[in-house]
Amino acid sequence: MPIDWTGSGPQLLLQVDRTRPEPLRDQLERALREAIRAGRLAAGERLPSSRALSRDLGISRGLVTECYAQLQAEGYLVSRGGSATRVAPTARSYTAELPAPAAIEPARIDFRPGVPDLSSFPREYWSGALRRACRDAPSDLLGYLDPHGDPTLRDVLAAYLRRVRGAGTDPGHTVICAGYAQGLQLVLRSLAGQGVRVVAFEDPGDPDHRTIAAMLGLDVIAVPVDERGIDTDALAATDARAVVLTPAHQSPTGVVLAPDRRQALINWATARTATIIEDDYDAEFRYDREPVGALQGLAPERVALLGSVSKSLAPALRLGWVLSPPHLTPDVARYKQLADRGSPVIDQLALADLLKSGRYDRHLRHMRQRYAARRAALLEAIQRHAPGIELRGLAAGFHTVAQLPTDADERAIIAAARRRSVGLYGMSTYRMDQHPRPPQLVLGFGNLTTAAISDGIETIADLLQPRRVSQRPA
Repeated sequence: MPIDWTGSGPQLLLQVDRTRPEPLRDQLERALREAIRAGRLAAGERLPSSRALSRDLGISRGLVTECYAQLQAEGYLVSRGGSATRVAPTARSYTAELPAPAAIEPARIDFRPGVPDLSSFPREYWSGALRRACRDAPSDLLGYLDPHGDPTLRDVLAAYLRRVRGAGTDPGHTVICAGYAQGLQLVLRSLAGQGVRVVAFEDPGDPDHRTIAAMLGLDVIAVPVDERGIDTDALAATDARAVVLTPAHQSPTGVVLAPDRRQALINWATARTATIIEDDYDAEFRYDREPVGALQGLAPERVALLGSVSKSLAPALRLGWVLSPPHLTPDVARYKQLADRGSPVIDQLALADLLKSGRYDRHLRHMRQRYAARRAALLEAIQRHAPGIELRGLAAGFHTVAQLPTDADERAIIAAARRRSVGLYGMSTYRMDQHPRPPQLVLGFGNLTTAAISDGIETIADLLQPRRVSQRPA
């Protein structure tokens, strides 16, 4: 229970230091907050009068009065006319330290898929574009703007996607967003608002995308993927009115959607008045031929094309876009406005600068060469250290699927590799039922040097051999 001091008032050990640049009032407020949080001043406990505390500390009474008033406004103290100032009953002490989260030692060599070469982020290009945007942007662009995004970026982006991805673009139906994940949420929320209840996803596919749909209250259906992409017959047998897929380079298997299935998808969407959500995540990085054009170009009225700079520049920029079908655009823009009032305009102008100047294209050409070299290093390392392992899906992007021996234990291999400080990732985590068969690894090589790739494969090569993990744990 709180102490009710008698006599002239309680003694309170506080310190203020006139030699410090911090104002005396700020020092006193901070000291009192810390005393309450630490439990040295309990809820309900009486504080010294402003006259007594000012005398003890050698400061003005007015300063103490102002300090008490501020802490009352913040809810730390209470005071009633004719009564002493006390610690508020609702003030809580935090004497018990929260346990620190368990530290996870990072892998020395991490084959995490989906991570680009972070060291190659074009800092000079980006910083220069930011400087120009800050220098040249009119003041009225710094307010609350159109939630669709900056018109300059939408115009430039539309021209770029027409040229590079064969997309049917209209700046009026383009919404700039905070990366692919937000774009997916905006589109799915808009579909839900228009009565869609069931959404189909590729299986295997990104589990986070299915989670987003489930969080929005949508029913999620898994549709199998084979060597020709999503099974359109299986999709047609469901009651889904939307499907999320990666036709140019299926994630994670790496297959390309077959031409006849592209047509079947468009026919399905048209007949059912359904929406195709196209995740165009890394199509610009193809090594054997020109990238496959966006499915959206075949039917802009039925396909929402989602893209971002997370793979081409860096995930931390959180810049993406939605090329929306006309029937969804107003809702997508409205939900974007409600979510965050629009993406940062200076960053939008910087991206527009890179696209207009050709620096974005130049950076992509440079990165294709780097990823091609790392792809070649992975192939060479597998051929040298684990020649029995087949790699699939290497025609584009910066990950591949390693086919393990049929008797391999995918999860045991991953655990054994982790003990050797090598990060591996299994296909089972992408499957909706998380089944570990057939055993496969999804190997990302985008953020690894050629030397690290060779070192990593050599380190785990014995684990990839038939029965090796079960017979002799690492």
